[in-house]
Amino acid sequence: MTYSISARCPETGAFGIAITSSSIAVPARCAWVGPLGLVVSQNVTDPSLGPTGLALLRQGLGAGAVLNNLTLGTPQPAWRQVGVIDRYGQVAWHSGEQALPIVGIAQGAGCLALGNLLVDEKVPSMMIAKFEATAGQPLAERLLSALEAGLDAGGETDDEHAAGLHVADRFDWPVVDLRVDWHDAPIGELRALWERYRPQQKDYTARAMNPGAAPSF
Repeated sequence: MTYSISARCPETGAFGIAITSSSIAVPARCAWVGPLGLVVSQNVTDPSLGPTGLALLRQGLGAGAVLNNLTLGTPQPAWRQVGVIDRYGQVAWHSGEQALPIVGIAQGAGCLALGNLLVDEKVPSMMIAKFEATAGQPLAERLLSALEAGLDAGGETDDEHAAGLHVADRFDWPVVDLRVDWHDAPIGELRALWERYRPQQKDYTARAMNPGAAPSF
């Protein structure tokens, strides 16, 4: 019931996730980004994996070690899909045997696409191909374009209703944190939110760094 694309930007070191699902409010349970890595948790979700994984990444553990800890620590990992990317761009993932069919997984350099209850197992591969084809664009734009490519490839078997776009850079807070919790066309609505937020993103960062010189709205 969920598909996602996660990545580390090789140019800036930022981390991001774009995700969608037929379930309500999926970003709040599934997408976790920080300045030192990311965790995505989906299928039958255990939301505790996100904060735990980010804490382990802060301690300096790599993606593989973090994933091992998370799968050992969650009840019945056979029901979970989990992805981790660390500060070096290393990728690790787990997709349990109870993940809802059809499952799809695709991995690229510093990026990962996971899905379940998909129309076609190739959906994640199409997302990775789009992400790689948009190299040089801002990370948030690349992730959202990849999510749109997943939808164009058929998406999931149920209608998507929630979507999120999340990017963390060098700060403890995300520089992009956009969510559509329930909508008949959540990815299109997410695109509209991003287009409104995109020209103002740097200004909101400037407010934190140098408020006296930052523009107001």
